[in-house]
Amino acid sequence: MSYWAHPTAIVDSPASIGDETKIWHFTHVMAHARIGARCSLGQNVFVASHAVVGDRCRIQNNVSIYDGVELHDDVFVGPSAVFTNVINPRAFIHRQDEIRRTPVERGATIGANATIVCGTRIGPFAFVAAGAVVTQDVPAYALVGGVPARRIGWICSCGITLPKVGARARTLRCTACAASYGVTGRGAAARIAAADQPARSSAQRKKAATVAATRSAAASGSSG
Repeated sequence: MSYWAHPTAIVDSPASIGDETKIWHFTHVMAHARIGARCSLGQNVFVASHAVVGDRCRIQNNVSIYDGVELHDDVFVGPSAVFTNVINPRAFIHRQDEIRRTPVERGATIGANATIVCGTRIGPFAFVAAGAVVTQDVPAYALVGGVPARRIGWICSCGITLPKVGARARTLRCTACAASYGVTGRGAAARIAAADQPARSSAQRKKAATVAATRSAAASGSSG
């Protein structure tokens, strides 16, 4: 097994690319880049030499993954999202040794046209809304939006926004898949983590899939 690349794509050797990954039109993967298995790189994507892309990532059109950016497994990056890697660039000053690491952890989503300022960390299953500008770390399962981005809610690993509850609530439960999350801290210091769950019934799994499909169809395209 091996990866597939469109004839217009450029893959410099040696690059490490996992099985069943698809690389579409006009995409450029530089030598020494690392891309996992079963990924999809859309049209006009750029992956730098020291960038890392995990397994099963989906990178939509017109996205550049620069040195210092690390996409963990199952990350979605919407079209025309922007990553940076130097905090104070000047054309006439060489700052390659000042590149800041920007990890995007497992299952996170970066919406279309969002900007991720270098040196920030996007936590597991976090969701950055379209057009947001991220200037500080995003906690796990946080839904953030705006300029600069602020937390506006919490989101389940299945992609459905968790219901808003009172400030004293210590548990959140997804209305789609019944997953539950424990809440610690308050206000800007609040964090959530997945609670231990019994196996979900087939009815619960079917309901989650139906709700997710309905909401996805209602959204404008698949760009996030």
